[in-house]
Amino acid sequence: MGLVTPARLRFPEPLALASGGVLANYELVYETYGTLNADASNAVLVCHALSGSHHVAGYHSEDDKRPGWWEHHVGPGKSLDTRRFFVVACNNLGSCFGSTGPASINPATGRAFGPDFPMVTVRDWVESQARLADRLGIQRWAAVVGGSLGGMQALQWAIDYPERVAHAIIIAAAPKLTAQNIAFNEVARQAILTDPDFHEGRFYDHGTEPRRGLRIARMLGHITYLSDDIMREKFGRDLRGGKINFDYQVAFEVESYLRYQADSFVGRFDANTYLLMTKALDYFDPAGNTDGRLASALAPVKADTLVLAFTSDWRFAPARSREIVKALHDNDLNVSYAEINAAHGHDAFLMPIPRYVEILRSYMDRVYAGHPT
Repeated sequence: MGLVTPARLRFPEPLALASGGVLANYELVYETYGTLNADASNAVLVCHALSGSHHVAGYHSEDDKRPGWWEHHVGPGKSLDTRRFFVVACNNLGSCFGSTGPASINPATGRAFGPDFPMVTVRDWVESQARLADRLGIQRWAAVVGGSLGGMQALQWAIDYPERVAHAIIIAAAPKLTAQNIAFNEVARQAILTDPDFHEGRFYDHGTEPRRGLRIARMLGHITYLSDDIMREKFGRDLRGGKINFDYQVAFEVESYLRYQADSFVGRFDANTYLLMTKALDYFDPAGNTDGRLASALAPVKADTLVLAFTSDWRFAPARSREIVKALHDNDLNVSYAEINAAHGHDAFLMPIPRYVEILRSYMDRVYAGHPT
């Protein structure tokens, strides 16, 4: 994609949240790729996952070594072809990549929000994104796309704003978390909450951060993002130094990998944001207000939908995607489903897997045919 520059918008109007809290005002950071056409019919929203951001594609500087997290899929000639579509990616409220979140200054106190930042939900994110769309002059998205937690946002968009979404693309997601997934999130949160440097969420005031807790949380999370097959293929039981040293230092390559992932996460991700994001995952349950009947929860949906799952994804297993498909079918909606053979586990939604690319590109061709620029 080349060089891209983030943009920032301030929203002076209050945002009432599902938790009962209110953000008196807030800022959203976002990036755009491509050109909005004259009737604003070619806009596509990309929603990010737990540790993602608005930086979907391209580079922020000539020295930047890492492109956006979906570089494989966004750009000229790619699945989300920026010669056709105007792609928008927004950093969610509560994040630590520019939008208002726990590390932001609370105007009421002059210090970081920290634990005073209100709990946010997927529905709150969708509401703030709708306000962003209004400011950008976009009344209807040609498509809303997301993987994992981003896929949950795409589904929530289709429920809350049926007239504003032509297509919803839900990738490696679920209609709600299983008890096992909630349990993984709780272990990760406890690692952070019990770190002595957490200071009940006010670690900013102490000039520190809960590095130990955040490292463990990231290591645990990363294990759940990968499949047993891919871990066996990448690491097996290979010894880092070629022999066992009979101590508690790194012995196996997989240990070294997890420690590297943890170290690279600390310093670029905020512990309070991690707590908020995992709780938003836990609380997502559109059918919670319809006595568990997902078809009833999806009754407002009008969008055509593409649901994608990956065979080795055990955190958001294909069976969970099929629950969404069935509920959409029960409402006589147009829905396409593909289960992609991939060894990468949950992280497959980030990868340029040929079959995945082919399906997504073909579907976006269909979207373009209905919304030509």
